[in-house]
Amino acid sequence: MSYYLGIDTSNYTTSAAVFNTQTGCIAHRKKLLPVAEGALGLKQSDAVFAHVKQLPQILEELFFALPDISISAVGVSARPRNQQDSYMPCFLTGELAASALSSVNRIPMYKFSHQCGHITAALYSAKRLDLIGEEFIAFHFSGGTTECVHVTPGEENILDTNILYQSLDLKCGQAIDRVGGMMGLSFPAGKEMDALSLCADKRYPVKTTFKDGNCCVSGLQNQCEKLWKSGESRENVARFCIDSVYKIVEKMTENVHTAHPNLPLIFSGGVMSNTLIQQQISKQFGGYFAEPEFSADNAAGIAILAAVRDGVHIG
Repeated sequence: MSYYLGIDTSNYTTSAAVFNTQTGCIAHRKKLLPVAEGALGLKQSDAVFAHVKQLPQILEELFFALPDISISAVGVSARPRNQQDSYMPCFLTGELAASALSSVNRIPMYKFSHQCGHITAALYSAKRLDLIGEEFIAFHFSGGTTECVHVTPGEENILDTNILYQSLDLKCGQAIDRVGGMMGLSFPAGKEMDALSLCADKRYPVKTTFKDGNCCVSGLQNQCEKLWKSGESRENVARFCIDSVYKIVEKMTENVHTAHPNLPLIFSGGVMSNTLIQQQISKQFGGYFAEPEFSADNAAGIAILAAVRDGVHIG
């Protein structure tokens, strides 16, 4: 029986997970970074400081809940994406902890991208880990990313990703958080926006902007601000915002389905846990979605990738 530790220190959440390769079960703990009321996120320096305080607590809670086990290797999110210039200081916190654990316990440390962790967590939640080592399409919609990527088997990365379509400006998760903040919701606002949108009693026509298959999201925020200032209810503004994001997902999915009609579709990231988006996209295109706990930032996928990188057969 082998156990693999994953650590992820994103700009939203401190998280750690342990993957049991014999049972296929994941034990994980995570905690949102503290954000002041009315603020829309943290500076990188503040995020690093928050992780320094939270990561020891998260690891202690995780291992206290587990039997006395030995970790075979540790995986960590060391960068946002697989691209060479991809970098965020907040991931250095997790990398530092993983490096220390690796050295003290004399076990391997494997570095992956935060995006690949999201995709793998979605595969795990959807019971499609068999796609690791295969070709498929993955959508990653979150506060920092709005991308559709072509995934192929990799060596060090396990999942090699090539961007097919992306946002040219604001990210969909950013738009949801900004609209929620405008209406007095707490950050991140996705969960509250989801609940409000389900109670809407009015719909507005949605217009999206695309250039060569890539979306432009900034206009969505402006349209929501206009509705809010006109006196529209929070529920109806939230529904318009979610409908607009859905239309972006729908158009990207149509485009990639035309170009790659036979490849499985995987939907990951916090935005993809939205009730309406999941329902409508699933009805139109099928595909695989993660449960909410594996959609938002988490370390589960990183723990699984560490096992695969260490030579464990998955799926």
